[in-house]
Amino acid sequence: MSRRTHPPFRADHVGSLLRPQSLHDARAKRQAGEIGADELKAVEDAAIRDVVKMQESVGLQTATDGEFRRTAWHMDFIYQLGGIGSTDDKINVHFHNADGDLDFSSAALSVHDRVTLEDTIFADAFTFLKDAATSAQTPKLTIPSPSMVHYRGGRASIDTTVYPDIEAFYTDLSAAYAEEVRRLADLGCTYLQLDDTSLAYLNDPAQRAEMAEKGGDGEHQHETYIRNINAALAGRPDGLTVTTHMCRGNFRSSWAASGGYDFVAEALFSELAVDGFFLEYDDERSGGFEPLRFVPSDKFVVLGLVTTKSGVLEDKDQLKRRIDEAAKVIPIEQLCLSPQCGFSSTVEGNTLTYDEEVAKLELIVQTAQEVWG
Repeated sequence: MSRRTHPPFRADHVGSLLRPQSLHDARAKRQAGEIGADELKAVEDAAIRDVVKMQESVGLQTATDGEFRRTAWHMDFIYQLGGIGSTDDKINVHFHNADGDLDFSSAALSVHDRVTLEDTIFADAFTFLKDAATSAQTPKLTIPSPSMVHYRGGRASIDTTVYPDIEAFYTDLSAAYAEEVRRLADLGCTYLQLDDTSLAYLNDPAQRAEMAEKGGDGEHQHETYIRNINAALAGRPDGLTVTTHMCRGNFRSSWAASGGYDFVAEALFSELAVDGFFLEYDDERSGGFEPLRFVPSDKFVVLGLVTTKSGVLEDKDQLKRRIDEAAKVIPIEQLCLSPQCGFSSTVEGNTLTYDEEVAKLELIVQTAQEVWG
């Protein structure tokens, strides 16, 4: 079995990477008004060039910019959609870890006008990444899926005078995303990832109950999201690979939801029009591999077996056993390997060091080479 020449790759990663101290310092100075936007960008540029080189040095075929220009994986994108803005209210997400609980708060969103796409979001960021990558690297851009616009605020965040019919909101949102996808492909993007926590969260009964409290249909919301993602991808250009990543929360080494993929599996895997699924499978909260039986033969599953929530390095033989276990449900030719999530979904990052991050990426590459050749 040879290594893949098109994404997703046998050894891949989700996207975000730990921000270097130089970037943290520059952001703090920018916040304090000590440096300007151009000076911050220069630090970002240098940090991205370095992290692209790191990804090549460990043997990855994928290159991302580590999401170094963002504060969080999703809101930096969502707030740039026309018709959507931040509010003085807060979105609070309750997270858990081995030491206790903590909360993540960000400005809430408001859909105050018709959703549109004005400027191409992350166009400059992708162009810089594409120029920084070598010919041996495929630059990957990560953006939040359209589901996240609704999931973050629910019906209450959407002005009923603008959208008395929620279906009109979904239609406009999908159209804006479809245009974004088309424009990114025109810029030379061949690998796009839609990050979507909602489709994993909704496996958790507590999350479905919370969705119902927001005015959504907890039992069928995932089906609505799948239809609208498919509408956003319906006209995607040839040559553009699209994957989706689904995890149960990733903030400072903490998580928000539990449960295997069983509840959404049949609709998700059989209907979602993507080329591959990045799935969190690093601990018992992830459930078993049985839901993978619904994955069609022309799609790939990237097993997130290596945790980003701690610096403890996994055992290579154990990773191989886990891959063999998954291969009893889905052919090994359809499998790849990655971390379970990003290393820094928000600017704070998870609780591990840069060297531990690199060691985990190297382990993924080495394991994939030994499993798939």
